[in-house]
Amino acid sequence: MSKETRFSVIGAGHGGKAMAAHLALMGYPVTLYNRTAEHVLAIERRGGIEVDSYDGGPRGFGRLEQVTSDLAEAVRWADMLMVVVPSTAHAEIARGAAPHLRDGQILVLHPGRTGGSMEFAKVLRDAGCLADVTIAETETLIYASRSDGPAQVRIFSVKEAVPLAALPASRTDQVLDALAESYPQFIDGTTVLHTGMNNMGAIFHPALTLLNAGRIESTGGEFQFYLDGATPSVARVLEALDRERVTVAAALGIRARSGMEWLKMAYDANGGSLYEAIHNQPGYRGIKAPATLRHRYIFEDVPMSLVPIAALGQRYGVSVQAMDAIIRLACITHQTDFWRRGRTLDRLGIQQLSVNELAGYVQDGRREWEVA
Repeated sequence: MSKETRFSVIGAGHGGKAMAAHLALMGYPVTLYNRTAEHVLAIERRGGIEVDSYDGGPRGFGRLEQVTSDLAEAVRWADMLMVVVPSTAHAEIARGAAPHLRDGQILVLHPGRTGGSMEFAKVLRDAGCLADVTIAETETLIYASRSDGPAQVRIFSVKEAVPLAALPASRTDQVLDALAESYPQFIDGTTVLHTGMNNMGAIFHPALTLLNAGRIESTGGEFQFYLDGATPSVARVLEALDRERVTVAAALGIRARSGMEWLKMAYDANGGSLYEAIHNQPGYRGIKAPATLRHRYIFEDVPMSLVPIAALGQRYGVSVQAMDAIIRLACITHQTDFWRRGRTLDRLGIQQLSVNELAGYVQDGRREWEVA
């Protein structure tokens, strides 16, 4: 993709600011969208975002083409839309974008969590969008970053390899080619089922938060989340959740990475158990727990990650008792029905599919069941 390519970054949180500024530093024309104008007023007034980083990473002033709270304007302007918002907002963005999309545009969800691309595609279909656009998702956000001020962002690291898959997967190479110059770190993630089922946040975040609920509320999160929170008993619950996730993936014909394999791959952390591997990961040292249970580890990771994985398990005959228990605990503590609000299979448009039909849908977009 040439430097003439116009990017719209949808969302101005930690990740969105990092992506918009980095793309601008690379020389691309960039529009930054945020639904709340006041949140990006300082960026608009300065004309861009100041970037600081570590270890020779991107640094400097990323000058933006425009900053807007008008989604239609951001969508119409762009060749490539980089959606960097909490996954709970994916459906809202899809509904807002639907009337303004045009043939040939590419939308990438950073990340999709579980089922993000399928939900986005269904919302576009339900909204009557006929534009031939390509939707893709990443397995995780490419940046570790934090806002350093209203028009400042600090990039701690840019991941070296991030799986990406398009829906359908037959278009993944097209997306990777389009992003090869700006983000050579993106690699083939096979299908959106693979990126969704390798969602490790679904396993680590909700259970670790809920099983430390008393400690979080009594201390305001003043303890090391992973090292103090992942006691042997808590780690056994995480292992049970992880086994269920890997088994659900296997029922879909997918070889998902286990939590132990992921810790080894991401951090070179080893151990005879998940408990040992977590405690052998030096990068977890000093990471504090959430200060409250009103945190994205519950209100995002439960409905957008755990619910779709558990729903797939129930649909295809896999016992997901541990997942269901954590989801129900989250419902009780938040006084919210996450099963109703989450990414159930009907929200993904796949509730009636066999495993083979689902594989065909994510691979080449076949949707014969809608025509029959």
